[in-house]
Amino acid sequence: MEKNQINILQSDENCPVRKSLSLLSGKWKMLILFQINERVLRYGELKRTIPGISEKMLIQELNFLVEHKLISKKSFPEIPPKVEYSLTKLGQNTLPIIDRLATFGLENL
Repeated sequence: MEKNQINILQSDENCPVRKSLSLLSGKWKMLILFQINERVLRYGELKRTIPGISEKMLIQELNFLVEHKLISKKSFPEIPPKVEYSLTKLGQNTLPIIDRLATFGLENL
């Protein structure tokens, strides 16, 4: 191998970038995490902060994020049902990534 040649490693299922993308990729996941941020939001509040997302998609994405421990869901036994969402410690670790994306968007787009 030449001295100046760069060795590119295969991005298999153990690749940390691939694993991160599997959790954060998609149109809505990072927007949901960005909106919850350090607040506690109810479902209706969250729906209003993300124009264009359907109820089905919001429910799907919230369930995915809860299942993967990025957000926590707290249900209250009342009628109508009250549900609150907040970031877990793991979810809070995504905030610097999302902040950098927001900074990039403000500076370049």
